[in-house]
Amino acid sequence: TQPEAVLPVIHAVLAKAPQVSGVDTFRAQYRLQQLKAECDRLLAGLDCVLTPTIGRPVTLAELAEEPVLRNAELGYYTNFMNLLDYAAVAVPSGVMDNGLPWGVTLFGRAFTDQYLLSLASAYQGLGAPAREARNDQVRVVVCGAHLEGLALNWQLKQRGATLVEATRSSPNYRLYALAGGPVQRPGMVRVASDGVAIAVEVWQVPSAALGAFLSEIPAPLGLGKVELEDGRWETGFVCDAYGLEGAQDISEWGGWRAWLKS
Repeated sequence: TQPEAVLPVIHAVLAKAPQVSGVDTFRAQYRLQQLKAECDRLLAGLDCVLTPTIGRPVTLAELAEEPVLRNAELGYYTNFMNLLDYAAVAVPSGVMDNGLPWGVTLFGRAFTDQYLLSLASAYQGLGAPAREARNDQVRVVVCGAHLEGLALNWQLKQRGATLVEATRSSPNYRLYALAGGPVQRPGMVRVASDGVAIAVEVWQVPSAALGAFLSEIPAPLGLGKVELEDGRWETGFVCDAYGLEGAQDISEWGGWRAWLKS
């Protein structure tokens, strides 16, 4: 009765309810029962199943930008467990090389909670050592073709780089689509006034691979220091001003990926 009191993202989901009829609801329930019967059959010969708890941690900035998508990603391995009436327990499993936590989930048939908890306790008793974040890594801020899923992202992944976070620069930059190619590239330039925040990603690159990565960056681009929205300064892509000749100012889009989709 007070839709304005609900978080906007929750309201957007609930607002679709009038489009679902009672017939649709019962059909979905019957379909769920069919799927549960099939899953129960697959579980019949197993003690339990172990999966990752999540594929990767997401940042608050990522969650704020696309809350439904990120929640779906976080629940990729676990969302079905309640629907199928399965018991489950999430077990912390230490820290990855990039300093972020990681864990697994054990699940099985209903009412196997105590059994799963005993397995989880035994698993943790193995004493997997917690590791500190490796110090032979360099964080690199990317804003264009090296973004996840774009044309040159492979240059990072080929060198063992991992995505740390999707965030934004401080509101002190302009973004330009540079002339030339064949791979389209942007140039991010720091300005004294009329700047905007630009969508960027922070990647962690092995120090030993940084030199080879840098050698593949063509002028007028290079690596310098980039200020992020939270005030941090990280190594990242910058552009010399001379390279802006013939370039298109695309700052209004707030990021390279958004401009490509426009």
